[in-house]
Amino acid sequence: MNSNPKIYVAGHRGMVGSAIVRRLQGLGHENVVTRTRAELDLTEQADVRKFFEEERPDQVYLAAAKVGGIHANNTFPAEFIQENLSLQLNVIDAAFRVGVKKLLFLGSSCIYPRLAAQPMREDALLTGTLEPTNEPYAIAKIAGIKLCESYNRQYGASHGVDYRSVMPTNLYGLGDNYHPENSHVVPALIRRFHEAKLAVDPQVAIWGTGTPKREFLYVDDMAAASVFVMNLDKATYEAHTQPMLSHINVGVGDDISIRDVAGLVARVVGYQGEIVCDATRPDGAPRKLMDSSRLNQLGWRASISLEDGLRRAYDDFLQNGAIRK
Repeated sequence: MNSNPKIYVAGHRGMVGSAIVRRLQGLGHENVVTRTRAELDLTEQADVRKFFEEERPDQVYLAAAKVGGIHANNTFPAEFIQENLSLQLNVIDAAFRVGVKKLLFLGSSCIYPRLAAQPMREDALLTGTLEPTNEPYAIAKIAGIKLCESYNRQYGASHGVDYRSVMPTNLYGLGDNYHPENSHVVPALIRRFHEAKLAVDPQVAIWGTGTPKREFLYVDDMAAASVFVMNLDKATYEAHTQPMLSHINVGVGDDISIRDVAGLVARVVGYQGEIVCDATRPDGAPRKLMDSSRLNQLGWRASISLEDGLRRAYDDFLQNGAIRK
C-alpha cells in the first residue's frame, strides 16, 4: 500500500469535508488535494474529468453535496436532486476513468424509509416510502450508493475498483451552517437560543411538536469513522457487507427528542427563557435512529458525547458563526 497516497477530498470547505481533512492531516497525510467550488464546479462533467486527468489521486473522499434542513429541501427539491446526482456521477465516473481504486461516498440517514423499523439497519434500504420533505435528496444519495456498488460489481475484479459508502446520522459541529432558514436542527437551535439570550426574549419556539427523536453525531467522529472505513482491508470490509448492500451506518447508538435536545442546547448557550413547540411547522420523520452494529463489530465507536459536542459547536458558532450564517 502507498504510504503517502494522494488523497482528494471533495467538499473540503463543508462541515464533513473539512473534518476529514483535519483527520487526515492529524494522521500525517501530507498529500491532500482540495478545490473550492470557484476552482472546480463538480456539476460540470468536463471540468471534473480534466481535474482527475491532471491530478490522478489515489483515494477520493466524496463529501461534497448540496445539503439543507426541512425548509431548504421543501423549497428547492429540483436543485437538491439535480445537483447531487450530477456531482456524484461526475466524480465517481471520472475517478474510475483515471484508475482510482479507493473511493468513499458519504450519504445520509434519510436514505431509509420514513417508517423504517428502529434502529434502522442497512438492509432497510429500499423497503418502504421515503420521508416526503427530503425525498429528492434521499433519492440522490441512494443513487450514489448504487453507483459505487455497480462500479464494484462490474469493475472490481477486472480493475481493482473498491468504492465504499458510509451513511452518517444527523451531524453537527465545527464548520456547520448557521443560516436561520436553511440550516439543520442543531445549528438552527444554537443560533436561535443565542439570539434569544442576547435579546432577553422570554420565549423561543421550536419547529414541530418536539416529539420526533433524532440521533446526533459530532462531525469529527464522522471523519474518524470515514477514514477508518476507507482503510479497512478489503477482505474484512467484504466479510461484513454484501455486493448490493455494501453501505455502513455511522451513528452513536442512541437518540433524543427534539424538545430535549432544544433544552440541552439552551443550557449550553445559557438561555433561560421558555421553550415552546410550534405544531404548525413540519416534524419530519418521527424517528431516525441508526443501527451502527455493523461498524461497531468492525471495531469503531463514537467517542464525543452530545453535551461535549454541543459545547464545541457553540464555541465554533461564537468564533465563526457570523461568517457562515
